[in-house]
Amino acid sequence: MPVSMEMLDGGVGLVTLSPEASKNTFSKQNFTAILATLETLLANEKCSSVVLTGSGRFFSAGGNIEDFSKGIKEGNIGNIVKEMTDKLHPLLQKIRTSETVFICAINGSAAGGGLGLALSCDYRICTPDAKLASAFFRLGLSPDGGMTWLLPRLVGNQEAKRFFFNSEIWSAEKSLKVGAVDEIVEEEDLIERALEIARLWGSWSVNSRRGTKQLLDASTSTFFETQLQFEQSLMISSSMDEDFEEGVRAFLDNRTPLFRMLEEE
Repeated sequence: MPVSMEMLDGGVGLVTLSPEASKNTFSKQNFTAILATLETLLANEKCSSVVLTGSGRFFSAGGNIEDFSKGIKEGNIGNIVKEMTDKLHPLLQKIRTSETVFICAINGSAAGGGLGLALSCDYRICTPDAKLASAFFRLGLSPDGGMTWLLPRLVGNQEAKRFFFNSEIWSAEKSLKVGAVDEIVEEEDLIERALEIARLWGSWSVNSRRGTKQLLDASTSTFFETQLQFEQSLMISSSMDEDFEEGVRAFLDNRTPLFRMLEEE
């Protein structure tokens, strides 16, 4: 099987790519199974967060070069690339806008569209041996998988430009330094740490999760006035939800000792 999925306590879905799917993520057979699994979790109201990881030496090596070679020889490479991106790009958009929190546990190398998949997640944890590579320039391609939108927001425009034009391969330490990943943990602790973050981030209300993700993504491409209006509309909507009612009640009942926590800081 290209992918396995477990539903764990705390509303966490653990998705693990097989070694073959990690190596050839976007081959038709592998990606169809991966996409179906993630779509199922996105539609599951009981799933508040997803941990996505790979197996073996790769988290995701991206597209299958043999498929590309075959497409070039048969003269339909454009259709192959279109079909692949027609599936990948809507998934990335759903990951970015959904209330479901996505934690990427990068167990090995992430390259090409596989790196785009990792960057689209809300939090990235990697092992000391993990590597990030664009790989596109070495193949004579321009980047896809949302990388030209996602990476500059994490590391800055010029750092992203150097990454692409120098065809750099970032180590775990470099990735952490520039902000492409959030933390590095030992291999044996990777999944447990990812699950810990997934349970915490997934514990917040649907409105808090979805609204904040959407607002943060919009903030770099809108005027301040527009962003304030967006914030206002989402806050009004969430204030009329039962989650806010419960939050206010918990605060008044001293079940959310916010001010005491602030004083302790």
